Amino acid sequence: MERRSALAGLLCAGLAGLAGFAPSAPVAAAPASARTARATAAGPRPPASLLGDEIRRLPTSRKVLALTFNAAWDVDGIDTVLAELRRRKLPATFFPTGEFAEAQPAAVRSIADAGHGLGNHSYSHPYFRDLSTAERADEVRAADEAIRTAAGTEPLPFFRFPYSATTPDAIADVNDLGYAAIEFSADTNGYLGPQGGMTVDKAVERAVDAFAPGGIIQMHVGSHGAGVVLDAEALPLIVDAAVADGYEVIDLRQFLVAAPGTR
Repeated sequence: MERRSALAGLLCAGLAGLAGFAPSAPVAAAPASARTARATAAGPRPPASLLGDEIRRLPTSRKVLALTFNAAWDVDGIDTVLAELRRRKLPATFFPTGEFAEAQPAAVRSIADAGHGLGNHSYSHPYFRDLSTAERADEVRAADEAIRTAAGTEPLPFFRFPYSATTPDAIADVNDLGYAAIEFSADTNGYLGPQGGMTVDKAVERAVDAFAPGGIIQMHVGSHGAGVVLDAEALPLIVDAAVADGYEVIDLRQFLVAAPGTR
């Protein structure tokens, strides 16, 4: 009830806040077998604590949250989202599909140029449960290449399943390719838009109800209709609520470890 009351006040008054950064605790490196399949072996790798299952909360007891955005349709909210993150000096991780990266390379490059991490959301957004191991690998690798080409930077070894439709064997396949399966604690559902029955208030409430140490909030840079991107409008209120509740917004890259032989 206290959290709901605070949220109501934020929605009415627009309380301003600023979250900071703090280093994460050291984590164990991933087993070598899970790190060798990725095409670019020199980059940072997921630790063992992020492998073997879907990750819906980060392995920490600290009051920290990660902001994440999927990108698979339109770019209507990207400028607003990036401007808000820049104003507050906050990190986020973006998960574009390969098709999105090919269709909107300037948008993907703008995310990278702003210093945010780029994960992998598959190439064509299929249900991975319906694919073979080889087909899953093709989806992941094609997306990785498309994102790298558009961004001019190395994508992160983080994969988010389309539709969040995970299965144990699909997670194992993704892990074998060198990626952690980063899902979410809550999806705001802002992408549904007003025509899907969503509002800014509802999107913020869904995020706030999921606040917990290591929480991962999923939003989208686009919407299903009319150019109204509710997540872009909800973002400052979600951050305000996080700060008011004593949370920091952190970068998922804090949970990576260096590849063997690097410093």
